[in-house]
Amino acid sequence: MKEEVSRECEKYREEMIEVACKLIELKAISPDYGGEGELDKAEYIESLLEGFEVERFDAKDDRAKGGVRPNIVAKVCDGERMLWIVSHMDVVPEGDLALWETPPFKAVVKDGKIYGRGAEDNNQAIVSSLFAGKVVKNLMKKGFEPKIGFGLVFVSDEETGSEYGIKYLLKQGIFNKDDLIVVPDAGNERGDEIEIAEKSVLWLKFRVHGIQSHASTPKLNANRRAMEFLLELDKTLHSKFSATNKLFNPPYSTFEPTKREKNVDNVNTVPGLDVSYMDCRVLPEYDLNDVLRVVNEVKAKFVERDKKPIEVEVLQTNSSPPTPEDSDVVEILRKAIKLMRVIDARPIGIGGNTCASFFRQFGIHTAVWATFVGNAHEPNEFCLIDNMVEDAKVFALLPFI
Repeated sequence: MKEEVSRECEKYREEMIEVACKLIELKAISPDYGGEGELDKAEYIESLLEGFEVERFDAKDDRAKGGVRPNIVAKVCDGERMLWIVSHMDVVPEGDLALWETPPFKAVVKDGKIYGRGAEDNNQAIVSSLFAGKVVKNLMKKGFEPKIGFGLVFVSDEETGSEYGIKYLLKQGIFNKDDLIVVPDAGNERGDEIEIAEKSVLWLKFRVHGIQSHASTPKLNANRRAMEFLLELDKTLHSKFSATNKLFNPPYSTFEPTKREKNVDNVNTVPGLDVSYMDCRVLPEYDLNDVLRVVNEVKAKFVERDKKPIEVEVLQTNSSPPTPEDSDVVEILRKAIKLMRVIDARPIGIGGNTCASFFRQFGIHTAVWATFVGNAHEPNEFCLIDNMVEDAKVFALLPFI
């Protein structure tokens, strides 16, 4: 079976490269980032799914081209139980163009790599899963029978919260509790890591008030007050939530001050308002409500001291239970990787957030796996052509395990 799958996948190598290049050039950026959304990319993907049972689920979004954020569900073969591979169509903006050596939305093939924004995150997975579906179809025509139903899902809005993507799809009743889900949206260069758990995500916005004044006669400096508050909050959170978990790297919760908004325009004015943000990635054994309670305790201390408000806004929160190490989806994936790659894959956890967390919230066992260089969101993003083809082989083998 391994040899049959490998031969069929290799037949598609050049076509995979062609499709990957086309996907890069179909700019699919969320309206949240000033883009038009995923419609053009979705329509191109649909054109490649001839012979599949295809249904599109459009989430309404007036900001996007066509007024929708499309999601595609394509069954390769039906079964009492389904195994789905879920990848996302949207990409992040290019960032600083000066850092790119090639145009970010013009694919460049060089030295076994395909360069362009979204090459690895997540176009590689789109191509690998799509052509795995074609291979399974071909093998079925040759008389090979899958042991489980097999389907592909291509979603919108993964990069900006998934409200119009996987969250929307989960409300449509497409997936069953005993379905198996593989999300190719994280991995390492060897391909020996299967992600089964994700840290909880908590994004916070702080509006720290002071008194605007002349810098030569300063009053309550919102800048200084915010820095003091954030440093104490950072120290307190790390102290209160100090557990370690070897499944993750790093093996502890992180609380990182990140974005800071512009305040005054001139050097000699003390700002009366500081707006700052914190990205918290919390081990799943902790309750995010407890984290918020500590945040508010530190806030109350500074409000009492300075008699000026600090406003805390929760921008995003997400948590999910881990997938059991001995679950069917992990075992099937392990076997396919072992057969195709002669690699013993091990379970890990990550600090990032993928579509897997939303499936896990619904009680559906989900594994995250791909072979990635690991340059998502970076300038000069690329994917290795070999990774794209070899991952397709593993995906095509899955329904026959």
